[in-house]
Amino acid sequence: MLLTIDVGNTNTVLGIFNKDKLENSWRVKTDPRDTADELWLQYSALIAGYKLTGLAVCSTVPAVLREIRTLIDRHFSDIRTTIIEPGTKTGVPLLVDNPKEIGADRIVNTLAAATLYGEDGPAIVVDFGTSTNLDVVSPKGEFLGGALAPGIEISVEALAARAAQLRKVELVKPKNVIGKNTVEALQSGTIYGFAGQVDGLVNRIIDELEDQYPDAGDVSVIATGGLAPLVLGISESIEFHEPDLTLIGLRLVHERNG
Repeated sequence: MLLTIDVGNTNTVLGIFNKDKLENSWRVKTDPRDTADELWLQYSALIAGYKLTGLAVCSTVPAVLREIRTLIDRHFSDIRTTIIEPGTKTGVPLLVDNPKEIGADRIVNTLAAATLYGEDGPAIVVDFGTSTNLDVVSPKGEFLGGALAPGIEISVEALAARAAQLRKVELVKPKNVIGKNTVEALQSGTIYGFAGQVDGLVNRIIDELEDQYPDAGDVSVIATGGLAPLVLGISESIEFHEPDLTLIGLRLVHERNG
């Protein structure tokens, strides 16, 4: 069994793979103040009963990654471990100005998207998390760059914090685009607004890809991330939804480093 851990700024996702099948997954909050012992108490309760033979980790939070390294030394020193960091073989060429700036999650998402959807042409991964990331994958599986936008949830929190008459609302699809009250108006502006933002960015990226790769096939657009279900069925550009894309990418990198 392979344990995969994707540490994001807001949530941490853990998954258990039996070969290439995801047996189970869990989503917990990320707290950069957690110590290695606190992480072990949390993780060990979730993975109890599974016999682990490998571990793959990616993290966008340096403080948590430091504690996970300590956790690995104490509890997982007897199994093969892969951490996504400079020097790890991912098979993903990073065609950007400064490759060291690219988050580990974006690299493994690129590998997973190229493996699952990139046979016929380029791909765009739309990751709805703390930020909304659009990562562009070439027909050869290269990371070309992308676009970063404020995330859905933090945008709502920022608006509620700065506007005296507005408050946080439940993020669900409203009955109508034209809201009849403040709650519906906020929900409409958030859900439909972010879907429109993604569609606009995706269309512009596709235009650039068609100029750059005129002979490539159609561009695949894949949604992932904890907030992706909010815009599914509303966004006109998203074709596929793969909630476990990052975990799959971690498995693929672990296999490459075997």
